[in-house]
Amino acid sequence: MGGQFHIGPGGMWWKNPAVVQRLALTPEQTKKMDDIFQQSRLQLIDLHADVERQEVLLEPLLSASTLDSAKASAQIDKVADARANLEKADAKMLLGIRGVLTPDQWTKLHSHSADAGAAVGPPAPGGPGGGRGRGMRGGPPAPGSSSNVIGPIDQQ
Repeated sequence: MGGQFHIGPGGMWWKNPAVVQRLALTPEQTKKMDDIFQQSRLQLIDLHADVERQEVLLEPLLSASTLDSAKASAQIDKVADARANLEKADAKMLLGIRGVLTPDQWTKLHSHSADAGAAVGPPAPGGPGGGRGRGMRGGPPAPGSSSNVIGPIDQQ
């Protein structure tokens, strides 16, 4: 996956005591964010696996001594579709987490992330799903890879 939308420092930032204090998060808000993350996790893992599966199917088509452009092109489309599905699911999870924050909390999180050098917006390739690994991350690259600022699945 190429880019992803990031809304805060990496990892499950809503569990970081400094962030909780800075944003004045309530226990109810952190619980809601945990619930959103947990509800999305299995779907993100499955979608990440589909990306990997489609990429594995593409490799022999590209490395064959005789290139079948039609088959390779069709498989490239499948890889792109799988990546898009993963990005959409990850973005929806992030949108849900963003919706838990008040406008003031969002402003504080957004400005802190920018000040701290954290990405707020699409990450560089190789980030969550960018390149060949995702992260929220830790373990096999999974949905929300290490580049995902919200702390997607691989960086727990």
